[in-house]
Amino acid sequence: MNAATHLLPPKLSAFQVLLCGALIVTLSMGIRHGFGLWLLPITQAQGWTRETFALALAIQNLSWGVLGVFAGMAADRFGAFKVLVVGAGLYALGLVGMALSTDSLSFALTTGVLIGAAQAGTTYAVVYGVIGRQISAEKRSWAMGVAAAAGSFGQFLMVPVEGWLISSWGWQQALLVLAVAVLLIAPLAWGLREPGFAGNGPAVREQSIVQALREALRYRSFQLLMAGYFVCGFQVVFIGVHMPSYLKDNGLSPQVAGYALALIGLFNVVGTYAAGSLGQRMPKRHILAFIYASRSLAIAVFLWAPLTPMSVYIFAGVMGVLWLSTVPPTNAAVAQIFGVAHLSMLSGFVFFSHQIGSFMGVWLGGYLYDRTGSYDIVWYISIALGVFAALVNLPVRETPIVRAGAVPA
Repeated sequence: MNAATHLLPPKLSAFQVLLCGALIVTLSMGIRHGFGLWLLPITQAQGWTRETFALALAIQNLSWGVLGVFAGMAADRFGAFKVLVVGAGLYALGLVGMALSTDSLSFALTTGVLIGAAQAGTTYAVVYGVIGRQISAEKRSWAMGVAAAAGSFGQFLMVPVEGWLISSWGWQQALLVLAVAVLLIAPLAWGLREPGFAGNGPAVREQSIVQALREALRYRSFQLLMAGYFVCGFQVVFIGVHMPSYLKDNGLSPQVAGYALALIGLFNVVGTYAAGSLGQRMPKRHILAFIYASRSLAIAVFLWAPLTPMSVYIFAGVMGVLWLSTVPPTNAAVAQIFGVAHLSMLSGFVFFSHQIGSFMGVWLGGYLYDRTGSYDIVWYISIALGVFAALVNLPVRETPIVRAGAVPA
């Protein structure tokens, strides 16, 4: 009885996990979603090209992806609380560095590497690890949808706030205010202290980290999920960072871009919650294929239609429903296939693919704009990649993997 109690520590309440996790994701993702609002103020103030700013954010996404794997390993081994506290501190330092950098190298190191490391420890992979361990499989996809919806609400809430801070206080002071605000993640992380990680660490696992990673990387469905997530990163980060400048280049006011980003966040609350809930009732591969195909259609219609504030708002609403709605079904599929013992690490590894796509999307947007004076090529690439992602998700097998040679306790 004592051994069983040790292996199965008491769980946190679902309400506590979802409340603290949702607030953490609201802060971490909400601040991040508004970074596109700083592109023009910073490049104009510093005399930099758009590629300089885009490269720093591309490095941020790559840093987030690479370090997300290790943040996931640490969270699976030592618990999410410690990782979240460290991540909050790095986030604050990175925002201060983003405000005070005077050359492109320091800007890339702080805005890129440091904030990327912070996001690795304060966003979905770490929070989803706690959800996977603390909430039953019958409600897991739904719970992940709730957490993703919180991140979307953070975008809706934070983007107008960030726009107001920039216009009222200036872009540097706005970043310093956000540096203080992001430290609230640390006390919120206290609510995600899992009992199983107290004292001697988590319960004994069936697999080592190396075994779990080798198994996943060799599994065809895991590879297909990674391929789809690459496309997700490419599309959303390109749009989130470059759409404000694209709209301004076409004669629309900065307020239109701010409202559009906020609408993406608002409608994504609905989309992510719906995707998480539907993931309990229908195959997740079908949900993912529909999302990616619909994104391509939405982008094509947006480029074809006359560009007006109303067409931008309609596009933002449609893309909002599809924005982060890939997150719950993708992570729930990983948990369903491989179990939850190494969920943060495996989610981090899938997310690494997402961030390679993010790097390509944000950097290619700046690179091709500086050389062609247009974002058109990247828009068309986004359409083609969406079709590709829809097709590769259809063959995913979601049944739990059968491990040969498992020895009963």
